[in-house]
Amino acid sequence: MSRVIFLTDHRQAPGIAPAPAYLPLPGEPLLDTRGRPLRDLRISVTDRCNFRCTYCMPRDVFDKNHEFLPHRDLLTFEEIAAAARVFVAMGVRKIRLTGGEPLLRRNIETLVGLLAELRTPEGHKPELTLTTNGSLLARKAQALKAAGLDRVTVSLDALEPGVFARMSDSDFDVARVLEGIEAAAAAGLTPVKINMVVRKGINDDQIVPMARHFRGSGHILRFIEYMDVGSTNGWNMAEVVPSADVVARLSAIWPLHTVLDEDMGRVAERWAYADGAGEVGVISSVTQAFCGGCTRARLSPEGRLFLCLFATQGHDLRAVIRGGGDETRLANALAGIWQGRGDNYSEHRSQADPDAAVSSEHKIEMSYIGG
Repeated sequence: MSRVIFLTDHRQAPGIAPAPAYLPLPGEPLLDTRGRPLRDLRISVTDRCNFRCTYCMPRDVFDKNHEFLPHRDLLTFEEIAAAARVFVAMGVRKIRLTGGEPLLRRNIETLVGLLAELRTPEGHKPELTLTTNGSLLARKAQALKAAGLDRVTVSLDALEPGVFARMSDSDFDVARVLEGIEAAAAAGLTPVKINMVVRKGINDDQIVPMARHFRGSGHILRFIEYMDVGSTNGWNMAEVVPSADVVARLSAIWPLHTVLDEDMGRVAERWAYADGAGEVGVISSVTQAFCGGCTRARLSPEGRLFLCLFATQGHDLRAVIRGGGDETRLANALAGIWQGRGDNYSEHRSQADPDAAVSSEHKIEMSYIGG
């Protein structure tokens, strides 16, 4: 029998969105309680995936008996695009399609095409990206680019086949993921970013081989600290490899220097190879919380809006989205929700005992809302 997974606690979930304090003029930022603007929208198009990565969809939970969202509950492509139009009008400048595995959503390039038609109040196309495990990327890359996708990020946790199989809990050939990365580059979905979640004692021996493989390729490899996302991955602080250790390992072989970025909206710290062979990034959400610069909102497959990757509840926007195309109503709901946002889970975790749970509440699963 499968365990019950709480995607969100509906007993506490807000109903009607709070009234906005104000509606920003076109081109003005929509700010939360900490002065963080809404800039980035992550849209999860499916809660399904063909991998069972142990830190995201452990197989003992997401087994053959697990009930995924029925297709009728998912937002249609037209509904997603209509909602995204309002988000862009309210300040979003980057849209990322996620999952689950977004390439499992049939005809995903149709959605890409609809989103590629959006324009900011200044008349610019928002940056349009997609995160994938790479399993279907080789066959989809050209169509995605033709539809208007700008670039892709590929999740890849190891090059060695045995370690890759252990991390992904699949029998998929890692060589096909590498083929997908090269197909994306050939199609112009660049720079391709590769995300590696690092777990001590499981795949941390792949840090240097991964860096060696992608150095000089034009791709950007990023190392992600193993995070306590959701309630099912058995997170343990002892398995976290601090980003500082990753940088130290690499710089001992290839000297690195920092690349400065604006703090607001920054997720990864960037490090460039001193010999000009490109750059790597580290995402340190456990050891160096970046809540103060978080500009991201997340829309679930069935239209719930989440304000933090570690949230325990979301705001149901589907009724508004399906309410006859009233963009003003959706804009008011979005403004009221964002203006009340004060989320800073990682900061709370870093201030508490890192081995203790910050909250006993069930957090949403990364497979449902995207990383």
